[in-house]
Amino acid sequence: MAVLTSVELNYLVFRYLQESGFTHSAFAFGYEAGIHKSPVDGNLVPPAALVKFVQKGLQYLELEANLSCNEADVEDDFSFIEPFDLITKDVNELRKIVNEKKAKLQKELEKDKEKDKDIVRAPEQEKESEVDRERHEREREQSRDRVNVEKDRDQEREKEKQHVEQSDRVHEDKVKGKLDDNGISGGPEPMDIVPSTPSLSHKVPISDVTILEGHNSEVFACAWSPDSSLLASGSGDSTARIWPIPDGPRGPMNGKDISANAKILKHFKGKTNEKCKDVTTLEWNVEGTLLATGSYDGQARIWTRDGELRNTLNKHRGPVFSLKWNKKGDFLLTGSVDRTAIVWDVKTGDCKQQFDFHTAPTLDVDWRNNVQFATGSTDWKIYVCKVGENRPIKTFLGHEGEVNSVKWDPTAALLASCSDDRTVKIWSLKQDKFLHDLREHSKEIYTIRWSPTGPSTSNPNQQLLLASASFDSTVKLWNVEHGVQVHSLEAHRQPVYAIAFSPNGEYLASGSLDQCIHIWSVKEGKVVKTYTGNGGIFEVCWNREGDRIAACFSNSTVCVLDLRM
Repeated sequence: MAVLTSVELNYLVFRYLQESGFTHSAFAFGYEAGIHKSPVDGNLVPPAALVKFVQKGLQYLELEANLSCNEADVEDDFSFIEPFDLITKDVNELRKIVNEKKAKLQKELEKDKEKDKDIVRAPEQEKESEVDRERHEREREQSRDRVNVEKDRDQEREKEKQHVEQSDRVHEDKVKGKLDDNGISGGPEPMDIVPSTPSLSHKVPISDVTILEGHNSEVFACAWSPDSSLLASGSGDSTARIWPIPDGPRGPMNGKDISANAKILKHFKGKTNEKCKDVTTLEWNVEGTLLATGSYDGQARIWTRDGELRNTLNKHRGPVFSLKWNKKGDFLLTGSVDRTAIVWDVKTGDCKQQFDFHTAPTLDVDWRNNVQFATGSTDWKIYVCKVGENRPIKTFLGHEGEVNSVKWDPTAALLASCSDDRTVKIWSLKQDKFLHDLREHSKEIYTIRWSPTGPSTSNPNQQLLLASASFDSTVKLWNVEHGVQVHSLEAHRQPVYAIAFSPNGEYLASGSLDQCIHIWSVKEGKVVKTYTGNGGIFEVCWNREGDRIAACFSNSTVCVLDLRM
C-alpha cells in the first residue's frame, strides 16, 4: 500500500496555501516545515493536489462504508452519505447510516410493489374513486422519481470522477514532455476570469532570452543596479547573486559565462542546516555602489558591488520582509515580522531608531523623504513616522485586512496602499480619511506601483497612474486624480505577484504564478510582448535604459529578456 509521508504532506499543504493566496501563511509554514529542503519536485505536483487527495480519500471512505459481505451490494446506490458525515464519522457509524437509509428506501419500494399487486389481484378496486387512483399514481411517480434522482446523482458523480482523472492525465502528459513554443510545460488550470490570449507575434523570441542558473531554490527578489548593468537576485538557498550582464549588441547572451562570473553573497557560514537564511528582499542604493539584503534570519546585510560584506545589521527578532534606502543613502529602513521597523545608520551599521507601533508583522516600508517613511502591517494599520520622533506623525485607518504594500507617489504628496480586503486606498497627510477607495479587484491585492510620470519625474507631460496586482489574476491601472479605473489588464491565469513600469512610463511588465511575463502598452491596455517561463514569477524589474527586463522564478532561475529593437 502506498504511504504518504509527512514530508510529502507538508509540501501539499504548502502548495495549497500558495495556490489559495495565503502568501504569508505559506511563507511561515514553508520555513517551519523546511520546504526548501524537501526532496519533492514541485514541477511534478499538479495544481490543487491536496484537494484532489482529500476528495479521493472521501470517495474511498464512502466506498468502504457502502461495501458489505454481499458482493451484490457493490452495485447499490452510493448517495446515502452526506460529505460532512464522511469527515466527522468513522466507518462503523457510516455503515449504520447507510443501512438505515437502505432499509427505509427498501420499505418504500416494497410498499409500492404491494400496491401494484393489489391493483392486479383485485379488479374490484376499479370501483375506487377517481381521487384514490390519482393518489396511487402520484405515489408511484414519486417513488420512481426518487430512484431516478439517485441514478442521476450516480451518473453525475461518475462524470466528475472521469473529469478529474482526465485532468490528471493531461497534467502528467505535460510534465512528461508536451512543451509549448518556449520549451516549458503547460501552466495550471485557469482561474475564474477569461483572459485574453496574446498572439504568437507577441512572443519574445528565444534568441532574446537569457536564463541565469546557479541558485538552488526559489528566487524571491531581483533588482538592476541604477548605474550599471549589474543584476542582483535573492533566493531561498540563503544566497544573493550579482550577475554581470554584458552591454553588447542585441542577441543571445552566454548564460553559462554570466553564471560563472556571478558574485555569490552567502548569508551563512559553512552549512546552512541549522537556521534558514532565505533572502527575502534586496535593493541597491541610489548610486548603485551598495546592495542591501533582508533575510529570514532577521538580519539585514550591506554588500559592496563586488560582493564583499560590509555590515551585518542585527537587531530584529523575526524575518525581514522589506527594506528601503533613503535617497541620501545615509539611512536604511527595514520592516520585520517582529512588528517593528528600524532605521539604520549605514556608515556605522548601528540602529538609529526602532519603531514598535504595530501590533502584528510589518509587511512593507517606504520612504517619503530622507527622514519620514510609511509602514504597513497585518494589523490593518498604516503609520507615517519620522526619525527622531517617538510617536507616529500620522495614522491611517480604513483597511479591513492585512496591508500588503505601501508606496509614496513621485511627489511624496500621496500614499497608496493595498490590502487583503481587496481594496487600494489613496491617502494624504492633509486628512485622516482616505482620498479614494478603489474597489474593482475581486480578490486580495498583493502589490502596487506608481508610474514614473507626472510632476517631479523625468516624464512630466504624462499622466500619473497607479498599477495594482491581485490574486484575481488581473492588473488594474488607476487614474488617481479622479479615483477611476483606466484599464483592467486581463491575460494572466493565476495570481499576479509582480509589476513594474518601464522608465519612460509607456509600458508595464507583469509576472504571475502562471509562469508568464506580459508587457503591456499603458496607453492601450494591451499585451505587446509575452514570455512563458518554467515556474511561478515573484518579481520583475526593468533596467535603467528600459530595454531589458529581469524576472525571478520559482524554479531557481533568473531570466533576462532583451527588448532592444
